[in-house]
Amino acid sequence: MKPLLLIGGGGHCHSCIDVIESGQRYRISGIVLPTRGDHVDVMGYQVIGADQDLPALLAHTPNAIVTVGQIKSAAVRVKLFDLLRIYGGYLPIIQSPSSYCSKRAEIGEGTILMHGSIVNAGAKVGANCIINSQSLIEHDVEIADHCHISTGAKVNGGVRIGKGAFIGSGVILKEGVTIGTDVVIGAGQLILNDVSDGMTIGAKHV
Repeated sequence: MKPLLLIGGGGHCHSCIDVIESGQRYRISGIVLPTRGDHVDVMGYQVIGADQDLPALLAHTPNAIVTVGQIKSAAVRVKLFDLLRIYGGYLPIIQSPSSYCSKRAEIGEGTILMHGSIVNAGAKVGANCIINSQSLIEHDVEIADHCHISTGAKVNGGVRIGKGAFIGSGVILKEGVTIGTDVVIGAGQLILNDVSDGMTIGAKHV
């Protein structure tokens, strides 16, 4: 199995570890945190450096994935993704064995498909996205880079989602709607119409 660096050590990293361990393609070589500190391990995996150490770490282990979560803003994930690209990292697609991805779908680099997620035919998912547990991406959906589709969300056919959007747990997006760039949709919302760039829907739940 190929060695893989995990960039970020919080709760989302814990879920990513479980997905990676369930597969047969990558083994975790260590965790990278924002700064050097007192942490020595994350769920049994050694913390081997900080963001400032990425050039040296990637020279030895080029495979890496961003394991910082995304609620509201995608800014931190975007920054880390860009650093990995600048320093020559390779960002593989990580897919849980319990997820389904159609051979007629397209998935961007650094995206993770978590347990029980479904990506159907004709869907296009951008780079550095989180397709979280039990979420549904239906036929011909287009999801731009750096989006988080949260647990149990249902993205129906032909939906368009702009860069950096956050789609909360249990959200239902009606077929054909367009969700703008940097939109935040709180948990449990039913979206029947287009949502403009930068809007927050269901703020009290976010």
